[in-house]
Amino acid sequence: MTGWTWVRVGACLAALAVALGAWAAHGLDKLLLEKYGTQAYEGVVETIPRAKKYVADFKTAAEYQMSHALGIILAGALAISARRRTNLAAWCFLLGTLLFSGSLYALTLTGHRKLGMITPIGGVLFIVGWIALAFAGLRTTDGEEPR
Repeated sequence: MTGWTWVRVGACLAALAVALGAWAAHGLDKLLLEKYGTQAYEGVVETIPRAKKYVADFKTAAEYQMSHALGIILAGALAISARRRTNLAAWCFLLGTLLFSGSLYALTLTGHRKLGMITPIGGVLFIVGWIALAFAGLRTTDGEEPR
């Protein structure tokens, strides 16, 4: 994809993150309370209502989506100068968002806990994306711009 396409994709993901974050703050709790009632989530430290845990997970997904949408926009802006590593970073951010945030959204709305096994793969893609973006700014030893 071109740099400008990445900027547009990132902007759309950012807008969606704002909308999903607003829903999480104003209504998702009622939906999840109806769905899960008084079911408990047994965490490592404490046991809390499942609905409360899932609202927190949903908000986490929206926060990560927003931060990586901004990463996609940054990678897109840098990719306008045709650097391959910025394209790699943008793809990692996009796929990471789909897997990390997407699996958390799906888990909270469906209750299928096995979806949580996908979440770390998205997290790894986020890390790889940020590393690729860091390397995109490096120059080669002969002073040439990296490709």
